[in-house]
Amino acid sequence: MTIHTAPPRLTLSDGSTIPQLGFGLWRVPDDEAQPAVEKALETGYRLIDTARSYGNEDGVRRAIAATGIPQEEIYLTTKLWNTDQGYDSALRAYEGSIERLGVAAVDLYLIHWPVPSLDAYSETWKALVTLLEQGRVKSIGVSNFNQPHLERIIAETGVTPVVNQIELHPYLQQEHLRSFGAQHDIATEAWSPLGSGHGLLDDPELQRIAAAKGATAAQVTLAWHLAIGNVVIPKSVTPARIEENFAAVQVSLDEADIEAITALDRGHRYGGDPDVAAFGIAKQD
Repeated sequence: MTIHTAPPRLTLSDGSTIPQLGFGLWRVPDDEAQPAVEKALETGYRLIDTARSYGNEDGVRRAIAATGIPQEEIYLTTKLWNTDQGYDSALRAYEGSIERLGVAAVDLYLIHWPVPSLDAYSETWKALVTLLEQGRVKSIGVSNFNQPHLERIIAETGVTPVVNQIELHPYLQQEHLRSFGAQHDIATEAWSPLGSGHGLLDDPELQRIAAAKGATAAQVTLAWHLAIGNVVIPKSVTPARIEENFAAVQVSLDEADIEAITALDRGHRYGGDPDVAAFGIAKQD
């Protein structure tokens, strides 16, 4: 196994710290999650990001047990699914997740999507605040929230999420939302950081910088995320790619590189639009 430099940790607004480079598990089947997470942990990742909707929380539990790495050394994130929105159902959903994960509490619990059509994300956030106040979760945040969604939950509870996990890559940089987060001490965490296989890594500018650095386009892209302050959670089930992504912490970009990648922004979203997305929710006639 190749030993790489450990990623830096960012301090969140509640005083906790989170590894800046972690391992994502979107679209990883449960039976593939265990070997993938084992490999990630052996490589050096300490942030593992899963979700109820991914269906692989059990696989994460098995992987952590198999490695023997102390649980307190692993930063574990999971997310509440859209069908569990609402105060009481959110409380129940959290208990189900920690049971599947085999832990007493996760390090970070997120609302997966706001689903504005349900108009339940504020009550859901109040449930997460209750979990936090009761000491049943260590930190709470959100995923895929736009500025109006963030403003509402902050106004209605007085509690600001420590993290907003959003689609973010060189073709969709969400500068306005990142700026709002920075103003309110909300860390930005990037999902789909490499563009989800839609050809981003073939971009000539990324290829040029990668060649100059003796790195891959994926490593350069992850290094850019780290340089601009994002928490980033690339996903892979391929052992060599898991190691390759982790080695991005050793890639150093200069200001010209960062500016060149920042200039690639196209506002191009590959995933759902948080203002209308309602995954898992039946349409009403």
